[in-house]
Amino acid sequence: MGKMAARPRVLVVGAGLAGTATTIRLLHFARRPLEIVLLERRADYRSAGVAYHRDGNPWDHVFNIQAGRMSVFREDVLDFINWANQEADRRRWPRRWVSWKFTEQGPAPRRIFQDYLDSRLTEAVRESCPGVDLVEADGEALDAQSCERGFAVTVKDLTPHAVDDQVPGPLPDTQTIEADHLVLATGLELKEPPFAAGVTGHPSFVRNPYSAPGIRKLTQLPPDASVAIVGSVLSAYDSAGLLLRNGHAGRIQLISRSGTIFRTYPGTHEHAVLRLPVPATLMEPYHGREEFLARLRAAWQEACTIVRDQHPDIDPVIVSERVAKAWEPYVPEVIDRIPTDDLRRLLDEYATSLASLRVGAVEYTMAIIERAMQPQDGRVELVAGRVQDITPAESGRLRLSIAAQHQRHTVEADLVVSNFGREPDYTRVEQPLWRNLLRKGIAVPHERTGRGVEVDACGTLLSAYGTPAGPVSAVGVPREGDEIVRHGRTGAFAFNLAAIKNHSVSVAAHVVEQLELRQDGLDDLAARHPHYRSYVSNPEEAVREALEESVVLEVRRLATRERGRREALDSRLNARIRSMGGLPVLPAGVPRDERLMRAVVNRVAVERLNDVSVTPRQLRRQLGLENDEHPED
Repeated sequence: MGKMAARPRVLVVGAGLAGTATTIRLLHFARRPLEIVLLERRADYRSAGVAYHRDGNPWDHVFNIQAGRMSVFREDVLDFINWANQEADRRRWPRRWVSWKFTEQGPAPRRIFQDYLDSRLTEAVRESCPGVDLVEADGEALDAQSCERGFAVTVKDLTPHAVDDQVPGPLPDTQTIEADHLVLATGLELKEPPFAAGVTGHPSFVRNPYSAPGIRKLTQLPPDASVAIVGSVLSAYDSAGLLLRNGHAGRIQLISRSGTIFRTYPGTHEHAVLRLPVPATLMEPYHGREEFLARLRAAWQEACTIVRDQHPDIDPVIVSERVAKAWEPYVPEVIDRIPTDDLRRLLDEYATSLASLRVGAVEYTMAIIERAMQPQDGRVELVAGRVQDITPAESGRLRLSIAAQHQRHTVEADLVVSNFGREPDYTRVEQPLWRNLLRKGIAVPHERTGRGVEVDACGTLLSAYGTPAGPVSAVGVPREGDEIVRHGRTGAFAFNLAAIKNHSVSVAAHVVEQLELRQDGLDDLAARHPHYRSYVSNPEEAVREALEESVVLEVRRLATRERGRREALDSRLNARIRSMGGLPVLPAGVPRDERLMRAVVNRVAVERLNDVSVTPRQLRRQLGLENDEHPED
């Protein structure tokens, strides 16, 4: 790799939740001059993405999980709650929310999350080290190719003069930006449902319920109109809830292939992690789909019984969530026994069921829908079956053809709403950047699951040969397949806020580490010694205590948002590392200087911050941060 510029540049593609969270961490972690370019193709998605942007989320759309789990910092559990109660500007909030006291177990409107992320990004810029700057640029990344510096990215409609050295790109209206490291945080990819190919532009069809046009159609619909919502996942509840809160009296049908309805979290629900025995029967050899599913059902019922018997205080509604979380450490080994074709089919067939086991929705969202499903109301009906096609009817309405087990029937509706329809298979993603990355082999579809792309443990994209494709990392949705097979996370938990929190820490730390190693002439260290990060796993007793002290200081530095305190901790850490005089456990030929020690200590600290075997509150206590709001200098 060629010589690095005096001030390296990181280009983050996508400024939604994943890109913003990673940028915040980069601003916190960087100790040397660094330029971070945060690129977003849609201005309204900045600090929001499709899930939180204001135009697609009216005030009645609330987080499906409790507000107390929405902090962008896993080690600072109540940060979002504290911001919402103490810092948020409520002058333009509606009456329902303007005096609302946000609690850990309560709801919160999704649209205010954009303001929260904006606030934390502004804070991170203010508290960054000298020479660490953020450039927020508009534009769409179309292509990327390796260059001496790192990657040269072709951007369409780039903000004029966004960076000092941008040059005309290979296509009209494009510019080229060179970066030392590329971070891909492109978010959810929209999937075009084949059953709706003939009605995409029909005025009675809503393709994206999280868009301004989609919201307008829902809110302006005549109150007695009939509505069919394709899907019964959380986006369907948002649409149905919005209609009901606006006084809709017409029939609403939720059409679900699996017939699944998500559960309502109890009002006192808190996240917790249980320890359950290894499901031994699932570790047996795989003998076919039906035989495996029978073992899975039996093991699941046994685990649920254990939880109910040993933890009678746990609400029956969330037993499945506790079991699903407790099983995550075992899932990778189970998956390893399943042939690839069968694994892909199982993930596709049971996607909604898996999601419903792992996550529910708050009462604010579900109560109004559950009431409307009662016989005495009847406005909402669950229809089990797969939508085969949607066609215009002579009446001007839309006709849905539905296949359910051994029968097929039709439904007519004045308005049809499709769920968001995420595309997990990146060979089918239409975004030009991903098409070009796959064509060039910079990105490779995830082989085992067919979901997302191949990455290593640090989030670095892997080539077809299983080697790093260059200084390019992924955050969030593109890592879905890897999260499934590496960490056992299924459903939305493979790419939701919880996963993104960990991705943002590990990717930002890895990027900063790699840039610093390169500046110090150690950029080939990983190639020469691929296991250098694990050299402290069994240190000699003489350095064990000093290493532990260093890791504790690094954990506190990574978790500290105020620059002055970070710099003080950094100084103490440097002094502690120098006092060790090198690591005796390092093999011959590996430099024993301070820089390598920092890399090793940083990696251990990141692993501790990303420990998902405990809850965020337990993690905070475990890391010594519970009563350490203001680390001493």
